[in-house]
Amino acid sequence: QVQLVESGGGLVQAGGSLRLSCTASGRTFDNYAMAWFRRPPGKEREFVAAIKWSGETTYNTDSVKGRFFISRDNAKNTAFLQMSSLKPEDTAVYYCAADNAFVRLTHGGRADYWGQGTQVTVSS
Repeated sequence: QVQLVESGGGLVQAGGSLRLSCTASGRTFDNYAMAWFRRPPGKEREFVAAIKWSGETTYNTDSVKGRFFISRDNAKNTAFLQMSSLKPEDTAVYYCAADNAFVRLTHGGRADYWGQGTQVTVSS
């Protein structure tokens, strides 16, 4: 059974940092891209960042570029989202996703696999 398990969410004050992790299991994820999405309260899910197997990255530049950094450890089937200078508007449930087509993640928010989500709350 394929699973993506997120961890690292929590409550943090504005200006603080958090590091989310997403570990994949249940199959080989060679050449799979991984991504982070988020769903703020009362809003639609939005793309945050994605990373190819090669390490090439792309971000939602409007909201997170310069503050969030996506990375991965292929040997451990794990992706990370380092979030800094957090703002109250970053409050959301953050989801990890994996797909073998990078463009499906970055355009349309489709993915073969999704995690269950981890809550990030930023207090003002």
